[in-house]
Amino acid sequence: MNIIFYLIPLGLVLLAVAVAAFFWAVRSGQFDDLETPAYRVLMDDDSKPPPDAD
Repeated sequence: MNIIFYLIPLGLVLLAVAVAAFFWAVRSGQFDDLETPAYRVLMDDDSKPPPDAD
């Protein structure tokens, strides 16, 4: 039963860390453009560069 006195504060600390990480990610621009990285895979340039004309 005494373990509950350790687990509740530990859970609250972990919650605070998760919320702080979320707000840090939002402020640093991690969620600005969610669609372009998915389309970048489809628009891969498969052409080879021209050979050197030496």
